[in-house]
Amino acid sequence: MNHSQNSKTKRQKDREMVYQLEGRPGLSTAVPLGLQHVLAMFTSNLAPILIIASVCGLSGADTVIMVQCAMFVSGLTTFVQLYPIKLGKNRQIGANLPIVMGTSFAFVPTASAIGAASGIGAVLGGCLAGSMIEVLMGFFYKYIRRFFPPLVVGCTLVTIGVNLLDVGVDYFAGGSGAEDYGSIQNLSVAFFVLLIVVLLQRFGKGLLKNSAILVGLVAGYVLAYFLGMVDTSVIADAAWFGIPLPMQFKLEFHLSAILSFAALFVTSGLETIGNTSGITIAGFDREATEKETSGAILGDALGSTTAAVFNALPNTAFGQNAGIVAMTKVVNKWCIATGAFILMISGFFPKLGAIFSAIPNAVLGGAIITVFGMILINGIKMIAKAGFSERNILVMGLTFAFGLGMTSHPDAVAQLPSALRFIFSDSVTGTCIVAIVANFLFPMKDEEDIKKAKEAMLD
Repeated sequence: MNHSQNSKTKRQKDREMVYQLEGRPGLSTAVPLGLQHVLAMFTSNLAPILIIASVCGLSGADTVIMVQCAMFVSGLTTFVQLYPIKLGKNRQIGANLPIVMGTSFAFVPTASAIGAASGIGAVLGGCLAGSMIEVLMGFFYKYIRRFFPPLVVGCTLVTIGVNLLDVGVDYFAGGSGAEDYGSIQNLSVAFFVLLIVVLLQRFGKGLLKNSAILVGLVAGYVLAYFLGMVDTSVIADAAWFGIPLPMQFKLEFHLSAILSFAALFVTSGLETIGNTSGITIAGFDREATEKETSGAILGDALGSTTAAVFNALPNTAFGQNAGIVAMTKVVNKWCIATGAFILMISGFFPKLGAIFSAIPNAVLGGAIITVFGMILINGIKMIAKAGFSERNILVMGLTFAFGLGMTSHPDAVAQLPSALRFIFSDSVTGTCIVAIVANFLFPMKDEEDIKKAKEAMLD
């Protein structure tokens, strides 16, 4: 009886601990929660690598090297975000938050163009040198943070959420460019997974509720296998063991590539600021501190630098994993660390990674589409916290009109100078830059002065 009571008490403590940043729940609790983070980002983590490897004309063996390294670096950088490297009393590399890192999609278009023209060496060299701009962002965030108030970050989060929903719908339908895109089979499997996730979120309890995404993915994977949707040849062809080694490609440094990637690293830093705030708002009901945000940006930069050395593309904080935190409220670092460990181990066992990467897109889409929606909601929540004053509405109107509107019509800005055209080449970059400018042109101080003047007149 005492043993039974002790076991029950231990389970209760574990269930309570998953909602706390610190502490070490038992592996039976931590592993499923960490694993669902890995499964939610696994395909997105590897997809950019596969695209760039194909564009650069790499062999199958070289592609496997890049995939192994991408998994290893993602896990390693996630550990740094969870357990920061201290740099004195007030500075650290890493956020000390449940942030999951992965290969950034934002770099794919530029990396594809550079890779096609100059090869993989120019891509990795440009990423390595360009990442220094994000290092500067992290170190000097104290001085630039005033340009990123809740309204600016909230608008950026909304845009990230809108973009991710677009990606989620593509996965839901079977993957962008797939021959069976939007087929009844893909949609049925995706809705099946979504139904399981929603039902467990609504009626599940304890670990079952918190692992809803994992359960949905596993159930969908099994169903997809019996429907013949799982490509088992990927698993059969993968080696059992391999060590991810650095510098497998000769790095090349071209000024044009470095400048292009440097600009993208600014965008990556802005996304990290948004995702960091999204996690603290959803998990702790507060904005991210200066130390957390600066550490997250530096962790992002370190991950990207390490990725370039280890034959992979830049890392960034993954929005879908921030969405999982928002959905489950599980913020325990130890739980996320088990997922990071699985990622790193996958880097040494290509066959294990192949099992994960064989998850059909429709299965993944059914599990993560609601997660992406949570990012959008977090952005709205942050905007609501800033308030809907006349000044804020004007700033938001300008921000979304130009940040989202103009970027969705590239032909409209095709004749602008290259510097201005770049601003509107990416919706996240465009939204954030326009929000910063609008926030500067209509400072809060003027509105407060007018309000005080009106109150004085009434008195």
